[in-house]
Amino acid sequence: MSNRTIEDQLTKYLADVHSIEVQALTQMKAAPKLAGGGRLAAAFSAHLDETAEHERLVREELERRGADPSTLKDVAGRVGGWAMVAFARLNPDTPGKLTAHAFAYEHMELAAYELLRRTARRAQDEAVVALADVVGGQERAMAERLAECFDEAVDASLAQKGDPVGEQLASYLTDARAIEAQAAQLLDAGTRMAGVPALADAFRDHLAETREHQVLLEQRLHARGARPSRFQNTALRLGAVNLGVFFAAQPDTPVKLAGFAYAFEHLEIAAYELLRRVADRAGDPETAAIADRILVDERRAAERVAATWDAAVDATLGKLVAGGAR
Repeated sequence: MSNRTIEDQLTKYLADVHSIEVQALTQMKAAPKLAGGGRLAAAFSAHLDETAEHERLVREELERRGADPSTLKDVAGRVGGWAMVAFARLNPDTPGKLTAHAFAYEHMELAAYELLRRTARRAQDEAVVALADVVGGQERAMAERLAECFDEAVDASLAQKGDPVGEQLASYLTDARAIEAQAAQLLDAGTRMAGVPALADAFRDHLAETREHQVLLEQRLHARGARPSRFQNTALRLGAVNLGVFFAAQPDTPVKLAGFAYAFEHLEIAAYELLRRVADRAGDPETAAIADRILVDERRAAERVAATWDAAVDATLGKLVAGGAR
């Protein structure tokens, strides 16, 4: 495998993670106020300083490698496509939605650094390996802190809206049903685009589970006299189609797809962690049990995706070398 090609790709991945950190900085500056205080706001405030340091470390590594500053500006817009968690962007302003979005974003960053580290290993660049280890560890720790705040986020969200908990539970069920609709679309497209047999198998198996999840959620919605949101389902399906076009156009589809899928699974995990807590507070054990059941599937799917990262990096680098990537 061409060392020059791997070096060039490593620089591109560093530019990708730099763009991710720039986006994260913007989010971290706004998040403490949106969180409404308590441990959640404190977690965001602490991670703001870490994120600023991450941006500096990656930027300096790019400068060391002689990357053109204009590359950073170009990549900032391009990476936005795969970095976006479309569901959370529809409702980013309540503590619960904010926490779900941030939890997914931290796992997107974690995936990006894990994939960067694997590429750096193949390029024999120990400085970048060390950077990815340190920053990836801090992203994982932040995700764990956010998970510890799920109860606080739910209580703050319920209090902020002020509606009866039973009515709010229907809204959380509708959100979960909408995100499953997008998941089904992404998994169906991802199975065809994966480029790595194990990743395609993981998507195919989870697609069957996802369709079952949709049925279970619809049953709970009907039991509570509610129905799925046509607007939300349509918006999310369109988002999935746009993301499918984006991934298909990338020269490193397996890596980008494996990273995004991991983040999306954690968006779903966060959504069901919140749903279970709201169901508990609404006195609905049937919905709480379904959330617990689906959580098992989502966590297993995330683990299967993560297990393909080495193969995704090898497939991507092999494709780029064979194609004479610039």
